Amino acid sequence: MASIKQNHNRLPVTLPDMRNLGIQLRVLVLASAMAAGAALLRTTRPADAWEELLEISASMQPVLLASMLVLFIVHRQLQKLPYRLGVVAVFAIVLGLTTLHRQGAVWLLGGDSAPALWRLWTFAALVTGILLLYFNLRGRALSPALAEARLQALQARIRPHFLFNSLNAVLSMIRNDPRRAESALEDLADLFRMVMADNRALVPLAGELELCRQYLGLEKLRLGERLNVVWHIDHMPADALVPPLLLQPLLENAVYHGIEPAEAGGEVVINIFLRERRLYLYLSNPYRRDGNHPGGNRMALANVRERLALHFDAEAQLDIRVTEGRYQVRIAIPYRTEP
Repeated sequence: MASIKQNHNRLPVTLPDMRNLGIQLRVLVLASAMAAGAALLRTTRPADAWEELLEISASMQPVLLASMLVLFIVHRQLQKLPYRLGVVAVFAIVLGLTTLHRQGAVWLLGGDSAPALWRLWTFAALVTGILLLYFNLRGRALSPALAEARLQALQARIRPHFLFNSLNAVLSMIRNDPRRAESALEDLADLFRMVMADNRALVPLAGELELCRQYLGLEKLRLGERLNVVWHIDHMPADALVPPLLLQPLLENAVYHGIEPAEAGGEVVINIFLRERRLYLYLSNPYRRDGNHPGGNRMALANVRERLALHFDAEAQLDIRVTEGRYQVRIAIPYRTEP
């Protein structure tokens, strides 16, 4: 437990991902807000603020858009740099584009009409610094969700009853089917090895599904024919990158709340496909409002939602629906094959 808390403080700090639509929108909104604040500070009368804002925007917006485009193009190279060198590179890009924009203004409008270069540099550096600080603090605020992916998987998502029931199921077949018992123990060891691994980076979808198959195989030992799993993955991109332990906690919820309370069992349906460069993951299970089975506390859903927000920001969606006696979880994320 102590080692997990130590890693909690060692989560990597990275530059904002300018490929992400949510990050781009935040940059535009925050930069525009800072421009409006600067316009208000530079005028004594509110009526003059609009003209001042137009003047500031004329100098800022071309540099801002050009910087976002360049950072979008060189994102992979920047991510390979240490964080401090990446910050220096970002400042260099922004200040270099500011200089080019000012030189263009001098060429078109003349030297007297263009703002002083030192003023443009100061404002550009201030805006860049505030934006980097904001995304740094935001990343640190959301980062605990990554460390908790392991902690919650051990404490809340991989419940003690699952471990003990799986071991009992293995013990019951050791004499009659030792090979199957050995295979089940290997799956159990692989599952907990994955849970205890350093789960901060995105992983291939194929590996995540293999983990889910191992988990469902262990539950099948206990529930037998009561647990039916239907896979619709013919159009699944196996190379897509997803947050680790994305589906397993949701599948455990599906088994625990959807299958166990029903004497006849039920069907868990997993549907994964790619459409227009977005990866869709649908999971559904039987839903009952009655019975004495304890309800969920939504910890798994909250954890998955936070990790999706950290990795994909506004480009990720997680929706929950209850229709026709089925509990459905729908996830949509960008299709990526490289971090």
